[in-house]
Order: sequence, then structure tokens, then C-alpha cells
Amino acid sequence: MATIKLEIVTAEQQIFSDEVDSILAPGIDGELGILPHHAPLMTMLQPGELVIRKGGEESDFAVTGGFLEVLPDKVIILADACERSDAIDTARAEAAMKRAEEQLKATGPGLPEDHARAEASLRRALARLKVASKARRKQQRPPLNQQQQQS
Repeated sequence: MATIKLEIVTAEQQIFSDEVDSILAPGIDGELGILPHHAPLMTMLQPGELVIRKGGEESDFAVTGGFLEVLPDKVIILADACERSDAIDTARAEAAMKRAEEQLKATGPGLPEDHARAEASLRRALARLKVASKARRKQQRPPLNQQQQQS
């Protein structure tokens, strides 16, 4: 099966670099699926879940925005921030969500910039919590071969 090189980079570090089978990314206009030999493109990313598939395994990441570029030989994601699902601190993400919700209530129809900042913070926190929750559900399920034996 064909693969494509994926590189995920933030301002601080390289998060991921490997050959993968497919990528599912939160594009600005909706979910974007990338397979090997995809047409070149560049798009903005919104906060959400990034799913990488390789050899039957799935890796989940939370991205808080950035850019995705598909080139003939690789995909580059320049992320504002990116965390592997098992590295997400859910207590911290829940606290960030509560702070953002309080800021939204406090700003009301006040300053549009403050309201937009609070909405962006809320979207980032919700994305992190969604990815962490999915990872917990995956860990609780028995492996596929055990599921088949129980049926």
C-alpha cells in the first residue's frame, strides 16, 4: 500500500515525522481526508481532532489551528499547538473550558475582540477534551480479536 510522508511542526518542536497511510484533519471548511497521491493544496486548520492512520493503527492528536500543505511527496502541518491524545491533561483542559465560558458570559455583547478570544479559547479546550475522551474510550474497549471471540 502506498504511503505519504507526514510532518507535524509547532513553533517549539517537531511533533511527528513518519510515513503514514492516511490523515484526517480539521480543515477550516470541514474534515479533510488526505491519502497518498492527493492533489496539492494548502488550507487553514481549525481547532479539532487530527487522526493519523498507519498500518491499521490510529493515532489521535488535538490541534488548535494552523496550516496544512499537501505537496507531491509529503504533507506538512504547521500547527499553533498539537498534543498527542495520551498527553492531554484533561483537568487543565476542563479548567480552560470553564475560564473561557466565564469570559464569554462576562464579555457579553461588549468588546468583540474579547468575545472572539474567549470563543477561540473555548474551541481549543473543547477540541482537547474531545480527543482525550476518544482516547479513554479506546483504552476501555477490549482488543478487536477479543471482541470477535466474545461474539
